[in-house]
Amino acid sequence: MKVTIDHSVCTGHGMCYANAPEVFVDDEQGYGQVAGGGVVADRLAESARRGARSCPERAISVVERSDQ
Repeated sequence: MKVTIDHSVCTGHGMCYANAPEVFVDDEQGYGQVAGGGVVADRLAESARRGARSCPERAISVVERSDQ
């Protein structure tokens, strides 16, 4: 799974890292960042989705991995 944050939309509410700290972290200004460069392990998929759903601006995109 690939997770990205659109930083032009993010306003730094911190809901992503408050609700899914195993996937999201904050930077020095309080804006969300995806831990691990945006690639999320399968075992953390539901946490990534929870963090994305919690974003008031809908700035987080989750792309499910396809096994093609």
